[in-house]
Amino acid sequence: MTAKRTLRAVLIAPAASVYLALFVLPLGYFALVSFWTFRLYRIEPVFTLANYSKAYSSYLGPALQTVIIALFIAVLTTLLAYAYAFLIRFKAGRFGDALLFVALITLFGGYLVKIYAWKTMLGESGVVNQLLMSTGVVDKPLSWLLYNPFSVVITLTHYLLPFAVLPIYGALRGIADIDIEAARDLGAGPFRRLVDIILPRTATGLFAGFATAFLISIGDYVTPSLVGGPHTSMIGTFVASQFINRLNAPAGSALTFLTLFLCFVVLALIAAGGRRILATR
Repeated sequence: MTAKRTLRAVLIAPAASVYLALFVLPLGYFALVSFWTFRLYRIEPVFTLANYSKAYSSYLGPALQTVIIALFIAVLTTLLAYAYAFLIRFKAGRFGDALLFVALITLFGGYLVKIYAWKTMLGESGVVNQLLMSTGVVDKPLSWLLYNPFSVVITLTHYLLPFAVLPIYGALRGIADIDIEAARDLGAGPFRRLVDIILPRTATGLFAGFATAFLISIGDYVTPSLVGGPHTSMIGTFVASQFINRLNAPAGSALTFLTLFLCFVVLALIAAGGRRILATR
């Protein structure tokens, strides 16, 4: 038994070391810095709660707006990803692997490439406006398609869709065909099979896809900066500004942990609600 434990520890050690060095230690350092004082562009190791007080009083509004936008993106991404994964698993037949490959290959497209692609398509001289004008739907370009929360939602949903498809499809693959056939033989219609068999067994994949889309979108600052415009205030932009423009690492760290706290609260509430719904069935 001791030899097995030693072998297990040796095998886990490289991954654990990388996790400790690249995640735990930096996170712990910034947690410590968030309680330090920033004065005259210098960080002083003097304990203070002023950073959290300022983060709460000055940035709670943008943080809540960010949560709302991220929730909308996560819900939309999860619904589209579930529909696509469901199509691959149950409807596509021999074309399922090809559709899965399409989802995977989009991961290799550059993040900035996708942002600039949507920026080009949604602009006043972009493909969308040109199509609308050529078909007579509008007489002049629609300026509201770009530089607002709508463009941020569209861009991030497109980017995050493959990340949500993979865990959901993995969960759907775990459902045996015989279970679906047995429910069909017992008289369950498509809706009952979906609600009583498929959804409960894919709850973990659904939550994983939702959480991935939510966490990435709530911390993103590049997309709001490039396609969101001045009226889309997301917390990631303010965090980046504190670190890059103001060199205020304590304030940026406090904003980061405020965002992490909001993420934890939202995901915990959604997980608890999901468990309660499943328990009542």
